[in-house]
Amino acid sequence: MDKILRIDMGAAGGPLIKEEINTKYQGMGGRALTTAIIASEVNPMANPIGEENKLVIAPGLLSGSAAAMSGRISIGCKSPLTGGIKEANAGGQPSQVLARLGYAAIVLEGKPPEGELYKVTINKDGVKIEKAPEYRMLPNYDLIGKIRESHGDKVACISIGPAGEMKLGAASVACTDMEFRPTRHAGRGGVGAVMGSKGVKVIILDDSGLENRKPADPEKFKEANKKFVDGLRAHPVTGSGLPAYGTDVLVNIINEAGGFPTRNFHDGRFEGASKISGETLADLETRRGANPTHGCHRGCVIRCSGTYNDKNGKFLSKQPEYETVWAHGANCGIDDPDVIATLDFLDDNYGLDTIDMGAAIAVAMEAGLLKFGDGEGAINLIKEVGKGTPLGRIIGSGAATTAKVLGVEHAPVVKGQAMPAYDPRAIQGIGVTYATSTQGADHTAGYCITANVLKVGGFVDPLKPEGQVELSRALQIATAAIDSTGMCLFIAFAVLDQPETFQALIDMINAFYGLSMTADDVAELGKRVLKMEREFNTSAGFTSSDDRLPRYFYTEKLPPHNALFTVPDAQLDSMFNW
Repeated sequence: MDKILRIDMGAAGGPLIKEEINTKYQGMGGRALTTAIIASEVNPMANPIGEENKLVIAPGLLSGSAAAMSGRISIGCKSPLTGGIKEANAGGQPSQVLARLGYAAIVLEGKPPEGELYKVTINKDGVKIEKAPEYRMLPNYDLIGKIRESHGDKVACISIGPAGEMKLGAASVACTDMEFRPTRHAGRGGVGAVMGSKGVKVIILDDSGLENRKPADPEKFKEANKKFVDGLRAHPVTGSGLPAYGTDVLVNIINEAGGFPTRNFHDGRFEGASKISGETLADLETRRGANPTHGCHRGCVIRCSGTYNDKNGKFLSKQPEYETVWAHGANCGIDDPDVIATLDFLDDNYGLDTIDMGAAIAVAMEAGLLKFGDGEGAINLIKEVGKGTPLGRIIGSGAATTAKVLGVEHAPVVKGQAMPAYDPRAIQGIGVTYATSTQGADHTAGYCITANVLKVGGFVDPLKPEGQVELSRALQIATAAIDSTGMCLFIAFAVLDQPETFQALIDMINAFYGLSMTADDVAELGKRVLKMEREFNTSAGFTSSDDRLPRYFYTEKLPPHNALFTVPDAQLDSMFNW
């Protein structure tokens, strides 16, 4: 991956292609690279959907190799949702294919005249950009169907749906999976709106005739990869829980912990949790002829994804992820798996973040637009987004905008981005991450559920403020580093509990690049990424007041524990003191 592909979408005479050797950002991949380019090249005061912003698409350091779990891709920009720096992460096939094509990153720059729409095709022979008016406002599944007709199903695609073309704040970027379905999304922060502002509907990646990237030391790499895989398979979370029940294995666990946000964060337990749990969905999927254990990209050994069929045994959606099951389920008072799967399909089809959509619908329910539990009403609201009606555009702009327009105090957002599926009053560590993350409310930025609930990597009492900042800090640093490798974040369960598995990961990187990195070097990488992101956000106008939860989390007790968020502000302000 020695090349950076820059495409100036606003160049005189049409899009201008420029390839350059990656010298300035050498040794960076994934989130480290997207962050470095945005921090270095984008004015923090730029309009997120203006010509000054850039969209950076970067595979990880180990993507395109034989390394297990290395198929995550990072998509970075200044976020239209948060106004700060953003990295959104997705699985699927594009990361591996882009890396095999030799690119460390694609950088979309400039802005074309309003209304122009393009497709970009990249293969071993070069880059081709064509106008694509025939794709205008096509949902993702229809778009991929047309590309299958013209390019076959062995390519990988990065695309936006109608939400991205409309430049809505909750628009996602879709990546195709191994079955060439647009099911894997860089969902958070409105990255799809930035891609839409660049006039790019789809990027088609074709690695035909190319082989995996080769390590500097093949034998040591092979040995380290085997140890790494063995560690993942031996851990109860990555080796048993996630493969059997997917991420939805968390539903009953978090519900029992009293941290499962219900009806727009008014309760910590959902009476219908068992109807939408991972155990229930896996059984339902099996009975309907779907697959409850599935990898989202080649090289995945955890296989926490799956497929979901309707009552007639026909594919309806990917297996809804835990965050989606919560967002469109408990958070909206809905306990029908078929309704949740339908909403998941619509989100993927229109190109929307399921978390912000579920949060926005719950806000609309609290405002009285529909009742909690109204599955048909929720489906109709998402369809309004797809149609681009005024109401649809409001909902598609995310929970923060929806709450402002509808006059709802209960907006579960930080820095404009909706909170995921863990209430910070019952799980204080994740509240620290929500408040202080550079990314806005984001569970993946520092997944404190590990020690707060699952007792992975130790135990920190989730209801007490002590130790939460230290826990979140360590996990935010580790996550920033993992996101730079192209590795799935779920490797963290095994890495935290098994020092030998962590060492195997380091050994893999060293063997691939001919390096001698240590665990301390990995931590320093994470710190460097976070430092760049914090500095960008500060220059964009963020202050300590932005590192806070909405006020009601401090004043309204959450049943069943009657808990409040109690981590002091002074401790939150010390997060990045290292």
